[in-house]
Amino acid sequence: MFGWIRKRRRAAHFAALDHADFPPLQPGTVWLVGAGPGGPGLVSLLAYHALGQADVIVHDALVSPDLLAMAPTHVERIFAGKRGGRPSPKQTDISLQLIALAQANRRVLRLKGGDPYMFGRGGEEAGALAAAGVPFRIVPGISAGLGGLAYAGIPVTHRDTNQAVLFLTGHDETGAVPHGVNWPAVAGAAPVIVMFMAVKHLGPIAEKLLAAGRPGDERLAIVSHAATPQQSVIETTLAEAASLRDVPTPAIVVLGPVSQYRDSLDWYVGEMRGHIFG
Repeated sequence: MFGWIRKRRRAAHFAALDHADFPPLQPGTVWLVGAGPGGPGLVSLLAYHALGQADVIVHDALVSPDLLAMAPTHVERIFAGKRGGRPSPKQTDISLQLIALAQANRRVLRLKGGDPYMFGRGGEEAGALAAAGVPFRIVPGISAGLGGLAYAGIPVTHRDTNQAVLFLTGHDETGAVPHGVNWPAVAGAAPVIVMFMAVKHLGPIAEKLLAAGRPGDERLAIVSHAATPQQSVIETTLAEAASLRDVPTPAIVVLGPVSQYRDSLDWYVGEMRGHIFG
């Protein structure tokens, strides 16, 4: 009985949004929307609104199928995922597709894992839309570098450990170790370094950071499939990171003292993982 009452209250609570003043997703426009780090419940209200407004969803490989299922069945879904080491659409082609769909007067939802502007190529896509005269809106999402770590019991900042954090991509536009990075400057810039898409090149990156002065026994954590029931965490050190093999991806890597808080803050365990929506 109490379960039925809770469901009724929840339905009424969501129904309160039916007449909210959300901006319309107009024909001929593109919304670049962040899908969050994993669980579909971590999207914003604007993102959920867009799922119900779109004519077509162009999504990347990190978007949860459960989130896509929240859109009406008639909405066209186009896969535009880019995964390292696998055949992937070119970024230019994705941008041109978004432009073409908008110019066909369709309501276009570009759904991207995490946040569109955090190593998500959202700036490139927005720039292409702007150059083509296509109206667009940015709907930020929870970045895996923040929300994904939180689900692993790791606060990206803590007053007792760090007043700064550095975000780093694990590869450049060619797929190789970033060539334009000043590694000595990066190594000394912040106590905590959060690395996106870094598993493939974690060995070379670790070597560069060690050579630049980061201590070999510094804590390093890798959070795979963050904020999903399949989440797993590897805890190691910077020196040992190069020897890791078969690390599940997608994954976010954090170097620095904040991973120590997992000892007491690792909350996403047991029945907490029984909810698909996060």
